[in-house]
Amino acid sequence: MSNKVLKEITKLSDKDCFYIVERYKSEFDYPLHGHEDYELNFIEHGKGLRRVIGDSVETVGDYELTLVTGKDLAHVWEQGTCDNPAVREITIQFSPRLFSDELLSRRQFDSIRRMLKRAEQGLTFSLDTIIKVYATLDKLPSIRDPFDQVLYTFKILYDLSLATDSRVLASSPMAQIAPGPQSRRVMKVREYISEHYASELSLEQLAGMVGMSPTAFSRFFKQRTGRTLMEYILDVRLGNAARMLVDTTTSISEICFACGFNNLSNFNRIFKKRRGYTPRDFRALFKENRVFV
Repeated sequence: MSNKVLKEITKLSDKDCFYIVERYKSEFDYPLHGHEDYELNFIEHGKGLRRVIGDSVETVGDYELTLVTGKDLAHVWEQGTCDNPAVREITIQFSPRLFSDELLSRRQFDSIRRMLKRAEQGLTFSLDTIIKVYATLDKLPSIRDPFDQVLYTFKILYDLSLATDSRVLASSPMAQIAPGPQSRRVMKVREYISEHYASELSLEQLAGMVGMSPTAFSRFFKQRTGRTLMEYILDVRLGNAARMLVDTTTSISEICFACGFNNLSNFNRIFKKRRGYTPRDFRALFKENRVFV
């Protein structure tokens, strides 16, 4: 894990209350990041994923629900030991300006105000609490009426604000995990890959960057990350390809070459094997499950 924090600009517009997206994922390879908007993240069947919130690092169980309201608080869910090919994730993002000081001063919003304040350090909810909101959360992405979706989301936030067993994660809103000296070589290589994944990369080249032989570095990288170097590079390329498929209208062939693949048929084959869908079907699936309300 790198301590380099990506500043993310979310897709939430000033005209929308919430941005809601449902995904089914086999790989968690988005980098450590922060943003100004608030985020509630629900993960189903993600046992073994590693959650990083500020200076808190924990392995999660089958069900995970965490709220982050700290401005630019670094956070990420990493692959860890999770090997489920179809982890479900529902992410809800909303602007801090949605809850004005005047609104939060009302008695009816008192518990929400306290929750949002605690979540500046990351706030995770117990399985008992997740069970209480699961039915509403489960059907939220499929609700088609925008106003109903807003009401359901407010209901989820209110129910979560009443939970007595939620737990603060980071030691402070600005806390960030410090990398250990043993991982600095891996960090250097990972940061280089994240910036040059579209280029040709080789084990010999990357091992040379940290002054190790290819054999020694290959073994070292696998021990530190749980993946071979080539597997990691492939995951980064596929992760960037998936984001381009979802976030842009760039053609699939252009995405293929922009993400470091040099053969379109090979890209289609690998993407389907690792993600469970062809790139075209993956793009269509996410168009159906991204909602602004």
